[in-house]
Amino acid sequence: MARRPKDMQELSVVGKVKAEEVEYQKWKKAFKISNDTVQMVVLTEVGPRILFFGFRGEDNEFHEIPEHSGRSGDQTFRVYGGHRLWVSPEVARTYYPDNVPVSVRRQDDAFVFTAPPESAHSGTNLQKEIEVKLAKTGSGVTVTHRILNLGGEPTEIAPWALSVMAGDGKAILPLPPRAPLSADRLLPEGVLALWCYTDLADPRWKIGTKYIQLHQARNSANIFKEQMTGIFNPLGWGAYFRRHHLFVKKAKVEKGAKYPDFGCNFEIYTDAHSLELETLGPLRNLKPGETAEHIEHWWLFRDIEAGESESWIDSVILPKVQAASGAA
Repeated sequence: MARRPKDMQELSVVGKVKAEEVEYQKWKKAFKISNDTVQMVVLTEVGPRILFFGFRGEDNEFHEIPEHSGRSGDQTFRVYGGHRLWVSPEVARTYYPDNVPVSVRRQDDAFVFTAPPESAHSGTNLQKEIEVKLAKTGSGVTVTHRILNLGGEPTEIAPWALSVMAGDGKAILPLPPRAPLSADRLLPEGVLALWCYTDLADPRWKIGTKYIQLHQARNSANIFKEQMTGIFNPLGWGAYFRRHHLFVKKAKVEKGAKYPDFGCNFEIYTDAHSLELETLGPLRNLKPGETAEHIEHWWLFRDIEAGESESWIDSVILPKVQAASGAA
């Protein structure tokens, strides 16, 4: 994992995928990856962090925090925005600041962004890496997250991948299939995790028979500005709808595995600015020298009809999810 990165000039074109070093916002060095449909910007002054993902020439689907732009080099954790890799369970080491430059290397038709070992300052003894593989055409992206244990002892962790979505949209998660009570259906089908600030009476929530929807709203009358829940999602997909665009992500579901937060593999969180669409890998006792890997697949769709009902999700959203699954 500690290979010397190739010179940036060598990381030029992979098929119809173009990659180049660029300036972005107040960052002097970032890495732009694009094809004929979408583009991504991955920070290299800090990270690993995918700060931009969207259609070419259009707005960022991810949320950015302008006051964090261009900042680096200290021990203050900053959200920055975009897509990041965290370590679950959520404890002090989760908030290790990703404020230093990352190395970049090309690996076949993918690009790998590797942070320095975290042991130098905090003692976490972990090293994070994000590999990005953009399809030669269309909006498909494979994002591979890796966490390496550099310490001398095992540690229990789960990779936690968080996409911080731009505001004024809503997340959609599928619930486990419903069925009548029967002799072979006596046990629970899933879990709905609640945080201390989760208020299911908040109108930002829409919990139905088949789906959970969570709206992002800048102004909420609820005493708790933040809202969060997690589920065990056997279908392995989640989506975010905003301004007639639809972002879909999928992650492998390992049945029988132990997941964090009472067994959650998908979580959603919102505040006054953004909404996070999150997936988690299984908890594992990561031995010294071992790497935990967690893979997400992303797609982006445009010209999506707006709606609120579960029949809208069935007729408009679900076909896009199924189309994406067929392309994976």
